[in-house]
Amino acid sequence: MIVWINGAFGAGKTTAARELVELIPNSTLFDPEVIGDALPYLLPAKHLAEVGDYQDLPIWRRLVIDTAAGLLAELGGVLVVPMTLLRQEYRDEIFGGLASRRIAIRHILLAPDETILRARVAARDAPPDPRDAPLDPRDGEPRAPAWPFDPIEPYHAALVSWLGADTHRLDTTSLTPYETAERIADAVRTGAASACDIVQTPEPTAETLAAGVLLFDEQDRVLLVDPTYKPGWEFPGGVVERGEAPARAGVREVAEETGIHLTGTPRLLVADWEPPRPPGYGGMRLLFDGGVLHGSDVQRLLLPGPELRDWRFVTEEEAARLLPPMRYVRLRWALRARERGAPLYLEAGEPVGS
Repeated sequence: MIVWINGAFGAGKTTAARELVELIPNSTLFDPEVIGDALPYLLPAKHLAEVGDYQDLPIWRRLVIDTAAGLLAELGGVLVVPMTLLRQEYRDEIFGGLASRRIAIRHILLAPDETILRARVAARDAPPDPRDAPLDPRDGEPRAPAWPFDPIEPYHAALVSWLGADTHRLDTTSLTPYETAERIADAVRTGAASACDIVQTPEPTAETLAAGVLLFDEQDRVLLVDPTYKPGWEFPGGVVERGEAPARAGVREVAEETGIHLTGTPRLLVADWEPPRPPGYGGMRLLFDGGVLHGSDVQRLLLPGPELRDWRFVTEEEAARLLPPMRYVRLRWALRARERGAPLYLEAGEPVGS
């Protein structure tokens, strides 16, 4: 299990986490800040300069997932993680990746009064002694502070949009770090802080067979969904289970993700063999034609939900801006196959044969 302690800068996450590992038996402290501190040693300066926050780097999010999972595999027990996560898509990506490893997460939000937060920000905004600042390995100069000018505003925005509803919130205004840790430990022990409701299938260990279904509206736009557990938009669908027919798997996934129950067997549009690209294993990707959803069908869409954050019908041009390149190529050929009335066989996104 992971106890993830979230909150604005100045909420007292790290001090509470240090107290918490003394209260929870067989627990370990993992601060993802150490991964951010290591990135200047690993990545070119030009690459780092392209982002304002290391959380915007996909490698940071992947390393957080892999490191947390590795620590639990090595040590077992409970991992206590004090880390601010204010962007919902990053929370979903990290928590979804951990869920794929069957790791339960209790998400705690420390929410002291804003006057306390601003006082702590003001104290840290004071110019540091250059002798105390860590050196940037790229140029040997003292590293500039990495926090935003006003870190409270992004916190408030996240609190209103999603953070307040998706966490076990603790008002720590009048609590010491030890008292805060006691409240967290009690919430975990009693189940008041329940496991996060983020769904993800296990990480593949070999090639996989996946089935997606294209659904269209009356303007012939295609339905895309935004999964909570990985970055980028996608088609409704998922991995085919052992002994399951691919078309049936696509219909099942559509029902689970959207609440739409298709009748009959959808028509195959594209079979695309995706070659392995480490760390991925590749496999066969099938796209089926689920037909047109009329107004009453669209009204039954059950999104968003545990697996999907959002949905929208898009044109082919709009899909090119939303989908990762390989998925868009697969969609483009599927639309051509739908126009022709004949399925296409692809390898790595390119048609093969006549």
